[in-house]
Amino acid sequence: MNIHKILTINPGSTSTKIAVFENAKNIFLKNIKHSSEELAPYSSITEQYQFIKETILKALAEDGIDINTITCIVGRGGVVRPIPSGVYEVNDDMKKDLIISAFGEHASNLGGLIADDIAQGLDNVKAYITDPVVVDEMHDIARVAGHPEFERLSILHALNQKAIARKYASENNANYEDLNLIVAHLGGGISVGAHLKGRIVDVNNALNGEGPFSPERSGTLPSGQLAALCFSGKYTHDEVKLMIKGKGGLSAYLGTNDAYEVEMRAKEGDEKAQFISDAMAYQVAKDIGAYATVLKGEVDAILLTGGIAYNKQFCTFVDDMTKFIAPMKVYPGEDEMSALAMNGLLVLQGEVEPKLYTCK
Repeated sequence: MNIHKILTINPGSTSTKIAVFENAKNIFLKNIKHSSEELAPYSSITEQYQFIKETILKALAEDGIDINTITCIVGRGGVVRPIPSGVYEVNDDMKKDLIISAFGEHASNLGGLIADDIAQGLDNVKAYITDPVVVDEMHDIARVAGHPEFERLSILHALNQKAIARKYASENNANYEDLNLIVAHLGGGISVGAHLKGRIVDVNNALNGEGPFSPERSGTLPSGQLAALCFSGKYTHDEVKLMIKGKGGLSAYLGTNDAYEVEMRAKEGDEKAQFISDAMAYQVAKDIGAYATVLKGEVDAILLTGGIAYNKQFCTFVDDMTKFIAPMKVYPGEDEMSALAMNGLLVLQGEVEPKLYTCK
């Protein structure tokens, strides 16, 4: 069997995870945290590009990983045009959309760009993305927003939601395609998805304006108050956008986008930190209840994943509100790095044909 060395790159809003796999075996894993202060000089995600790339290469070098031994690079899929689930080779059309953030600005946009840039400097190495945040399997009826000028969009942590759902199915000797699940990814952004027999048929737009608030996003805001604020003259368009995504949520209420710091502050007796954390859990539970109706109450399990899922008190709060719907299983952290690597390995072994991304 050929041994392939696969580099995976997963930029998030508050950290960048990198890993190296020898086939399916993880031989290196690092989570590089980015504080608000480090990211403050950059007014856009694209401007963070060089900083994140240099951070990745430095981390690999410090741990003795020879970049020239890499066989392929798989980046987390960014906010490209809505596309079916699958593996896509990074090409010029994709890079164009990622660079200008044509369909939305998110840290994951850097995944494909950095993967391709590093691959360009290596011999016979290709860059891919897989299951990007815009995987779209929504029912058409779920797209109706309430006014023809607006449309609900599928923007979520598709890679991890799919990986965790399949992991739960495997643990229970079931097929993912036979189960009804509600999966909540709790990270820098929060997405809650209704999985109907292997398809995410409804989900909140976790990027810029829907669902629970998160460490740095405001989620759904009262629309009348938002409209009044936009025309108050007190804030610029860019400042309002930062309120919605970047400096909303925990960052706005508590001055930090670090959910673990908030958890520790609450344990040390900070009543405001505890209250805001509970409010975030309350909104997650409320969305789970809403998506249970999408599945007509036939829910096999509720799955919590992502970094905030390490907070046992947070998960207990959600479970107390939703246990009447279905049993809950918690998968702290995420399985995205393994999922990225496995998809890359399937391509290298010829078991999966990469799909073509096009602007048309």
